[in-house]
Amino acid sequence: MTIEQSGGNPHAVVMTYAARPHEPSHERVVHAELARRLAMLLGMGFAGQYDASANFGRRVYLVPSATLVGTGMAHMLGISDQNDLFGGVVPMPYVATKAITHPLISPEAHAPKGWSGEFATRVRAAVLPGFSAFSRDDAKLAGRQLLGKGPVRIKLASASAGRAQTVVDDVAALDAMLDGLADDELAVGGVVLEQNLEDVTTYSVGQVHVGDLTATYTGTQRLTQDNDGETVYGGSDLIVVRGGFGALMALDLPPGVRHAVAQAQVYDAAANTCYPGFFASRRNYDTVEGKDYEGKLRSGVLEQSWRIGGASPAEVAALEAFHSTPGLRAVRSSCVEVFGEHRVPPPGATVLFRAHDADVGFITKYVEVKAYGNTE
Repeated sequence: MTIEQSGGNPHAVVMTYAARPHEPSHERVVHAELARRLAMLLGMGFAGQYDASANFGRRVYLVPSATLVGTGMAHMLGISDQNDLFGGVVPMPYVATKAITHPLISPEAHAPKGWSGEFATRVRAAVLPGFSAFSRDDAKLAGRQLLGKGPVRIKLASASAGRAQTVVDDVAALDAMLDGLADDELAVGGVVLEQNLEDVTTYSVGQVHVGDLTATYTGTQRLTQDNDGETVYGGSDLIVVRGGFGALMALDLPPGVRHAVAQAQVYDAAANTCYPGFFASRRNYDTVEGKDYEGKLRSGVLEQSWRIGGASPAEVAALEAFHSTPGLRAVRSSCVEVFGEHRVPPPGATVLFRAHDADVGFITKYVEVKAYGNTE
C-alpha cells in the first residue's frame, strides 16, 4: 500500500462527522479512535470533530457516524466519491435502511419518493421472502400473506444491532404489534416483514477501500446480552483478504460461506445499478442462514451498512496489518462487544472502550488480529 504524504495528497486531515441527532459516548469514542488510525494509514493528521469553519487548505477526509444522504450534503462536505470518506452516500434516506431489501406488497402500496422496484427484483433470489411497508394497512396485508408460510419477523427499518424486532405467529399478534407503531414512524422509516428463521448463523460480508488499499472479508457475528438482558450484536469474527471479492472467493471457504458472499455480491451490484448517486468506501452486508418453519435451510441478505459500523474495528485492524506487512494476504480479525464490568478483555487485545455509557451501561469494546496462515 502506498501512502501519499506529499503536497499531492488531496486531503489535509481526517475528521469525524456527527451525522446523527444523538451519538452514544461509546460509539463517539470508538469512531474517533478508528478515525485516528485511518489518518495514520493515509499519512495524515487527525483533527477531531468536523468544524465547517476550519480551513486546512485542502479537503477533509471524513468519517461520518451515519450514511450521508444526498449528493448536495456530500458536496457541501467536500465529498465527491468513495476516496473522500470512510462510509457511504445514498440519494434518499430510506436507501440507507433495510427497507430496500424487500418489495412492496402491491403496485398501489405507499412508497417513498424514488423507490426502486427494480432493486427488489434484482435481489429476490438473494434475500428471504418478505415485504417492506410504509403504511399500517400495507404492513398488515403483507404480514397476513407471509403468515401463510410460518412465523413472521417484524423489524423497524431504521433499527440496528438486532434491536426493535418482534416475531409473530398469528394475525392477532401481527395487528397488535403494528397498531403500536406511530403513523409517522411507518410513513418515514417503514417496517420490514420477512420469513422468520430458527437456528440461525449470521454472516458478515464486506469490503473497505482506504487510500490505495482494498480489503474484503467474510465472517460470523457474535450475539451477547446487554445490561438489560436483551440479545444484541456482540462483535464479528472476520477472515479478511487483501484485494476484492475474487481474492476472497479464492480461499478455501465452506459452501455456506461462499453462498453468503455470492448473495452479498448480488445485493451490492443491485445497489450500484438501481440507486444513482450511491457510492461507498465501506460496504457491509448481513446474511443469515437458518431453518424455516418446515425445517428447510434458507439464506439471504438481511440488510446493508454503508457507514462505520460494529465490524469496523476489525476492518481497520486488518488494514493496519496489511499496511505494515506488504506480503500479508489474509488475516483473522475480531472485534468484540461485551456488557458489564465483570467481562474483562483477554491479554493482548486492543481495548477501544471500557467504561460506563449513559445509553447502554458498562460496555467494553476490543479488537484482536491473528494470523490466517497465508503470508505469501
